[in-house]
Amino acid sequence: MRDASYRPEPDSRLFVWLTHLHNRHFMLADILVFILSALLSVLFTHGTLRPLREWVISYISLSIIIKLVSLYAAGVYHRFWRYASGYEFVRLLVAVVAGSLLLTLAAYLLALAGYLPAPPFSLLVMDFLMTAGGVTGTRYGLRLVESWLRFRNLSPSKRSFQRVLLVGASPMGAMMVTEMQENPQLGLIPVGFVDDELAGRGVRIRDVPVLGGVDQLEDFVRGYKIHQVFITWPNAPGKLVRQVMEVAQRNGARVGIAPDVTQVLEGQITCNRIREVQLEDLLRRDPVPIDMSRVEAILRGRRVMVTGAGGSIGSELCRQVARCGPAELILLGHGENSLFSVSNELRQLFPNLTMHVVVADIRDTERMEQVFERYRPECVFHAAAHKHVPLMEENPEEAVTNNVWGTWNLLNLSGRYGVERFVLISTDKAVMPSSVMGATKRVAELLLREKARELGRPYVAVRFGNVLGSRGSVVPLFREQIARGGPITITHPEVERYFMTIPEAAQLVLQAAALGQGGEIFVLDMGTRVKIIDLALDLIRLSGLMPGRDIDIVYTGLRPGEKLREEIFIDSERHSRTAHERIFVSKEDLGAPADPVGLYQQVSELIKIARRGDPDAVRRKLREIVPEFSQEDTAQE
Repeated sequence: MRDASYRPEPDSRLFVWLTHLHNRHFMLADILVFILSALLSVLFTHGTLRPLREWVISYISLSIIIKLVSLYAAGVYHRFWRYASGYEFVRLLVAVVAGSLLLTLAAYLLALAGYLPAPPFSLLVMDFLMTAGGVTGTRYGLRLVESWLRFRNLSPSKRSFQRVLLVGASPMGAMMVTEMQENPQLGLIPVGFVDDELAGRGVRIRDVPVLGGVDQLEDFVRGYKIHQVFITWPNAPGKLVRQVMEVAQRNGARVGIAPDVTQVLEGQITCNRIREVQLEDLLRRDPVPIDMSRVEAILRGRRVMVTGAGGSIGSELCRQVARCGPAELILLGHGENSLFSVSNELRQLFPNLTMHVVVADIRDTERMEQVFERYRPECVFHAAAHKHVPLMEENPEEAVTNNVWGTWNLLNLSGRYGVERFVLISTDKAVMPSSVMGATKRVAELLLREKARELGRPYVAVRFGNVLGSRGSVVPLFREQIARGGPITITHPEVERYFMTIPEAAQLVLQAAALGQGGEIFVLDMGTRVKIIDLALDLIRLSGLMPGRDIDIVYTGLRPGEKLREEIFIDSERHSRTAHERIFVSKEDLGAPADPVGLYQQVSELIKIARRGDPDAVRRKLREIVPEFSQEDTAQE
């Protein structure tokens, strides 16, 4: 649907006159209605006006005074009738009923006092019905004429309407139906709703029927020759979105997802801002809700630093932190272009935010010392890391210096400068690592755990699965391959991964900061693993193409360091659910080195080896620190 701000206004005097009517004009029209209602009522009941001339004049005067006072008291003359809703209609009808009752009472009281003859009851009923029809007809007739003029103004090519089926009899669905009915220029006709709870009850919403349940969706799409299907349920589960997508594609219909009604009420977007189905909508689980109240409590009024602030996760972290009202937000990263982009966005969204943009490398100890000395962060979210498995296999020295040395620098400085909370972003690839990248992140977890024990502060880690749409992830790669016409390349047909969305990932980091006591590793309950082949098929269909016909899929074989399946916990870790039912925590790691001095010494030797540029020695040292690190081919799992 087009933006609601789009209104092709007809260039005609009638339209201009209608759209410039004010309440004073409606008041004059009401007076005319009152006069005609009284005259016609007398004619219908007495058949003549001549012998009753004086009585009719008195009755009309009384009717005008009482009805105008009643309508005015009900606020009828303070409404913008061009956009009136059912609420205004009820208010108007109540005012008319009240006015007619008062008129009846006054007429009989005057008759008892001998001032006027008593009017027959049929006359009063007739007067009420014609008054009600007249005052509502002038107002709602205006809207009908306006809609007709808009439709007449459309070019012949735009007068062909598309038939719309709405999945979900929700408040947003009702708002969208109203929008379609009142704006013919949108070119959409609401045919019906599909809703399991209201199926079979004969319910109509805005005069649009609830046809049945979701299990009958295909019958409705075919039988009513539907062009577009709008999902109007808030936070529709991925299973439903996938079902609607499959039915629509089989029958040549388009699918759109409506915004949440709260976004519309808050003025963020218009109710007809339908968007295309995104891959996130097809997650095979419901999104994980996060309690931001606890997060705000620890971040409001604090100095917060985010490393890797220009990356996908780092930038989203900055947006989420900014909403919590920090005293200062320090954006630290090595890529100036990405930092420039996210800082400009934050300045527009949060003009009152005190923000510092720092271009620095976390491996530069002297530079990082200057940064901590100048800004004195109280909370640190460490998102800076090298994450690409195949690249780090070819460059293990770089993986060590960035993921291990950089993290150690930050932890040591955080300890010296009194950082209260520290959150390390780790990965599920750190669990029984088969890659250099995973092994370096495991070392970073061990360093964090020991620093938390040493300082007694809530320094914690968060393990991610794959993040949908993050920079360099599989989804942008697949989209590029689809845009080129294929083929999509997948390493192995049985490769499976855990997935989460970027907002989920960022909010999990913040939630961990609120939940952490020290040394824990938090993991999101990401449901079941998703096959990469299924992800590729979803993306192809979302692009309006057919797998195998329009886009081929080619298997290239597992790359060095790559597993068929990732785990989220090490066998020796004891884990449990936190106060948040969808977040796990691992606090005790029996397989980790118990001697922190020995760990620090080994890490120091690892960094020296990496700086010497000896990749084989780097791998050997990583195995000493992380005994479970194995680079054997896992394709035979």
